[in-house]
Amino acid sequence: MFKRILVPVDGSENSLKALKMGVEMQKTTGAELMTLTVFRHHSLLEASMSMVRPDDPQNLDDAMREHAKEIADAAKKAAVEMGAESPRAFVKSGQPARTIVKFGKEREVDLIVLGSRGLGDLEGYLLGSVSHKVTSLANCPVMVV
Repeated sequence: MFKRILVPVDGSENSLKALKMGVEMQKTTGAELMTLTVFRHHSLLEASMSMVRPDDPQNLDDAMREHAKEIADAAKKAAVEMGAESPRAFVKSGQPARTIVKFGKEREVDLIVLGSRGLGDLEGYLLGSVSHKVTSLANCPVMVV
């Protein structure tokens, strides 16, 4: 049925619910399970005006990438604890919905399982949630948990 399942995770409660569903789907189908954490790229202007980690001089993209890596590692560990077999975790930069869909196409994913609401900002409320955009853009089935 499914050979590759993608679960985008952002550390939110809903993304962890989606991860649990993804693990259950993997147990049922024997599919490869992948998690993807997407962080937003910031321009130099945004980075120069940032108040994030003022005691840490690294640039904002590096800080966001490191935070995303921590989320990805935690999701992989949680998947293993839920009974997943050999889950793989990935981190990418970009606009979340488009990055998720692009990654899914590149990896020939058969199913995307994602939370109905994540840690999105005001933009998500004004322009539509990531889950809504992914369901509109993906060329494979999308399960929203």
